[in-house]
Amino acid sequence: MLPEYLAKAAPNPPANRAPWFKNTAPAYAGIFLWIAFYDSIAQGTLQIASLGVCLAGLVVAALLCYALYYKVPAMLGMQTGYPLYVVGSSTFGTAGGYIMPGLLMGLLQVGWFGVATFFATDCLLRGVGMASVPGTVPFIAVGIVWGVVLSWVGAKGIQYVARVATYLNFVPVLMLVWVLFQTVGSVGNYHVAPEQENSYLALTKILAVVIGFFATAGAAGADFGMNSRNEDDVKKGGLVGIALAGVIAAGLPLISIAGAHGMNPNAGWAYRDVIGVAGGPIAGVMFILFALASIPPTCFCAFIAGNSFSTMIPGVPRVASTMAGAAIGIILAVTGVAGNLASVFGIVGASFGPICGAMAADFLLSGRKWPGPREGVNVAGYVAWAVGFVVGILPVLPLSPDIKPYLEPAALYSFVVGFVLYYGLAKAGLQPKTVAMPKAA
Repeated sequence: MLPEYLAKAAPNPPANRAPWFKNTAPAYAGIFLWIAFYDSIAQGTLQIASLGVCLAGLVVAALLCYALYYKVPAMLGMQTGYPLYVVGSSTFGTAGGYIMPGLLMGLLQVGWFGVATFFATDCLLRGVGMASVPGTVPFIAVGIVWGVVLSWVGAKGIQYVARVATYLNFVPVLMLVWVLFQTVGSVGNYHVAPEQENSYLALTKILAVVIGFFATAGAAGADFGMNSRNEDDVKKGGLVGIALAGVIAAGLPLISIAGAHGMNPNAGWAYRDVIGVAGGPIAGVMFILFALASIPPTCFCAFIAGNSFSTMIPGVPRVASTMAGAAIGIILAVTGVAGNLASVFGIVGASFGPICGAMAADFLLSGRKWPGPREGVNVAGYVAWAVGFVVGILPVLPLSPDIKPYLEPAALYSFVVGFVLYYGLAKAGLQPKTVAMPKAA
């Protein structure tokens, strides 16, 4: 007997699919254009390495996101027409799929909802000229209103957000270009002090930040792939929406921050600090526009979390589970916990790095196709994930500060561990047998 989430699964038919430039590419580009991705991209990277080194690391990171984290889930979604919850039942089992990647995706989306609420609240307060301090009455009030309203929209009216999401992508693009033009003339004046320079640590930090941010979105490639017509759509959608968009979305802020420091060595390292200076008289308007551009990410995080909870725990109403998750996200936002992006990206990368690695190994072992769900709990998948998670979480543990920088990029290491362990354990016979799906498949 198949669990309900598998027994009732129906593949997305070819007639409902569309070209890569109508779904995959713009959707992924919108993820990278979210200010939460590039706001802290210069911290620990451009501070200790040249702009050229950082941009080179960014290109490598974007290509790794495409090749290792997106490609296999997207191919599985395209081949089967099924979302991540279904295709993941091969790597983790029909029973194991409830938690991995099912409920785990929902829980992490609650965290991302908190991040989205934090950044939107911060930008709104900066936009109206108020102090943005987590834990204060204004921050709490704005965060609660933003989180409650948009979580409700994510639960009940996500289709309306989807219609305007593509157009809202142009808002951060225009502002990125504006800030670039205000600062690019001083890029040549920026230099790292020789005693501070460490190109190796900067490269590993860039990889850690980009991959950690992208890990859940990469696994969700199955959901994008099920809307792709063929392998060509999967490739072009990923190369444009992930590799190219990721380089542009983080590359322009890196250049702008370098230019800002070329003008004023005491400038801040967060991109929000540069907006406040380079934006000039329209800085307030720009912050408000950045907040508006955060509407789709906030709503989509709530939607995906609710989709996860309602699929895996069908007895709980979708709106109730979505709002409960949003309440946790709001608390993380207004207390400032969600603003610690280094920890957020580290946990996300540690959680989904080994999932993507195990799925990639399963895909190769199965002849580059989906073998179908496997009975019960797939021990190979769970062991691969557990060990990979421990490896990925090392940088956020209370270890010696002298050791931590050399543990990065932990998100990449966790992928490798997940891949190698799953491959070896599967070869050793620790995979359960597959179960037939309904005829609709």
